Amino acid sequence: MATNFLVHEKIWFDKFKYDDAERRFYEQMNGPVTAGSLQSSGPGATSGPGGDHSELIVRIASLEVENQNLRGVVQDLQQAISKLEARLSTLEKNSPTHRVTAPQTQHVSPMRQVEPPAKKAATPAEDDEDNDIDLFGSDEEEEDKEAARLREERLRQYAEKKAKKPSLVAKSSILLDVKPWDDETDMAQLETCVRSIQLDGLVWGGSKLVPVGYGIRKLQIQCVVEDDKVGTDLLEEEITKFEEHVQSVDIAAFNKI
Repeated sequence: MATNFLVHEKIWFDKFKYDDAERRFYEQMNGPVTAGSLQSSGPGATSGPGGDHSELIVRIASLEVENQNLRGVVQDLQQAISKLEARLSTLEKNSPTHRVTAPQTQHVSPMRQVEPPAKKAATPAEDDEDNDIDLFGSDEEEEDKEAARLREERLRQYAEKKAKKPSLVAKSSILLDVKPWDDETDMAQLETCVRSIQLDGLVWGGSKLVPVGYGIRKLQIQCVVEDDKVGTDLLEEEITKFEEHVQSVDIAAFNKI
């Protein structure tokens, strides 16, 4: 797998052969490489054809060392890949998916259809007996009676408590302007007529005479009424019945209490 990939890859594995041939070529031309020649090729060496050849030989020698190191790295990689392939093949052989065993054939006899037992029809007598059996009926009836009794008791207590609690009565304060016909109208008699109106839910309050003009004064009187019993229309109707003294009635102010 990975080894085959490296085999077909275009890698220069035999580069060292060419390096050896090139080194032998330069040795034949310039003589064998010695330590002194290598030292003379350093930074302080004189330039010239011999110096160039020495520098080239040094570079070739360093490239050979690097090539040897690379070959060692490649060999280590090949060995690691070979180990991984061997381990992978071992795991594939030991995996449960590859252990396919032939199923054992068993002789199965044909199934025999079993007919369900016929349900026995219940007789009327048995139905009556079943209906007569009531394991929890008596307890449920007693519980229903007790619950009904408690509910009625609570309703009675609530009704008594509500009856004792005073209900809130909605009331209104009304200020009326009662105007006479002219300045000759007896205003004291007019006020007496107004106060003579007695209705359930009506209470008269204070009054005063307010000048209107040309010597005419109007009666301004306060009263408190229960909204459910006395309305403004009823008050105006009752006051305007005194036609000899009253010309009109107006509501000057209306406030809820």
